[in-house]
Amino acid sequence: MSTPTFKLPVREKLAYGCGDFASCLYWRTFMVYLPFFYTDIFGITAAALATMLLVSRIWDGINDPIIGLFADRTETRWGKFRPFILFGAVPFAIFGVLTFTTPNLGPMGKLVWAYLTYNGLMMLYTTVNIPYTSMLGVMTTAASDRTQLVSVKFMFAFAANLVVSATLLPIVDALGGGSAQRGWQLAFVVYGVVAIGFFMLTVFGTRERIKPMPEANTSVRRDLKLILTNKAWLLLTATTLIWILHLGIHSSVSAHYFKYFIYDGNPDTPLPFLGRSFTMTTLLSAFNTFSQVGAVIGVLLTSTLSTRWAKRPLFIGGFVLAIVFAGAFYFLQPGQLLQIFVAEALFSLFGAALPVLLWAMYADTADYGEWKTGRRTTGLVFSASTMSQKVGWALAAFVAFQALAFVGFTADMAPTPEVKNNLVLMMSLVPVGFGVLALVIFHFYPLTDQRVNEMNAELKQRRIAAGLPSEV
Repeated sequence: MSTPTFKLPVREKLAYGCGDFASCLYWRTFMVYLPFFYTDIFGITAAALATMLLVSRIWDGINDPIIGLFADRTETRWGKFRPFILFGAVPFAIFGVLTFTTPNLGPMGKLVWAYLTYNGLMMLYTTVNIPYTSMLGVMTTAASDRTQLVSVKFMFAFAANLVVSATLLPIVDALGGGSAQRGWQLAFVVYGVVAIGFFMLTVFGTRERIKPMPEANTSVRRDLKLILTNKAWLLLTATTLIWILHLGIHSSVSAHYFKYFIYDGNPDTPLPFLGRSFTMTTLLSAFNTFSQVGAVIGVLLTSTLSTRWAKRPLFIGGFVLAIVFAGAFYFLQPGQLLQIFVAEALFSLFGAALPVLLWAMYADTADYGEWKTGRRTTGLVFSASTMSQKVGWALAAFVAFQALAFVGFTADMAPTPEVKNNLVLMMSLVPVGFGVLALVIFHFYPLTDQRVNEMNAELKQRRIAAGLPSEV
């Protein structure tokens, strides 16, 4: 007898998306503004920053599979994953404020404070975000619902990115009262309160439906062995790592690119754009906002196109076009502000398809692992995948800021031609190279939408035979 097709309610998709809005109030800041905050506001050197971000993000990445393994073994009345969000949201917001607080300490004291608060923040981010992301694999098995759910997730993510791009620097100026350090601290009091509210909407507005088939042998060693023999997951994770290098190097230096390449180290000197003159704070906020508008449009297009096209060709097409517009930055000069804005918007528009499709494909690799071995390790699949992202971001920041330190970059000093050339390369040709490498790796990814549908049909019959609901 056939079972009725379950459709995930729109309200639940929206509730799920709220969690990524909360997370990305912080993640967007990490991507774009954190290096600038640490070098130009907090007051540590580019070389010290590069080392700190490398060490901290690799350590944070190691924590990802630990949380994933723990979540896979958690059973509560709220499910496996939602309790981590419920009880982790408030401590996470508190550490957000501490991270963006500049203490009245000497250089070594500041560095110790930065290590302690940033690592604490990232460990709490992992505690909340790994279970949140893992919910993708247990809310529905329907391929169309999954892609739409990921699309909603990233619509909320890019909406948060848009909010950060448009409001963070103006909030810092408004609340700081002339003190940038105080402004950053108070801005994250505001963001923390908002984030807690959105996390709670996710906790109480969603359900975890997919139950793994019962097993006696669920050892950590076995789970790790299973994921390391999941060919689809390994190839997708390698693709993700290199894609993050492509995106992360470009994003990590964007604020420095504006201050030291476009503004020549004089951020308070207005530059003409579209008939008006702007200081760096206003123009950089507009640049990042314009970028995120492009990203939101890209997510909407991906959601629409995914109902007609398979994930694989969409991913390749979007990536190729993102590479083209990253390369355009190599040819643009400081006075070509309109072209710089357009190139960034199109880079973001086409690049926005990539995380949407990657996370939908990670859910497919969890299905593949269960189909192949009989053991479902959703939390480990997503947590180990997130680890690759964090390692990628760590390497991206390390490469970018060690390269700047190598050519003599010093915060708030007039940039040399070598510094300017370095910034241009990291906005353009370096990301292009990593993008091409990621596409080469992705070429070997084995799962198609047709194969995933066949696997899920078989898994549904197995669950029914075991007396488990396939969807609730």
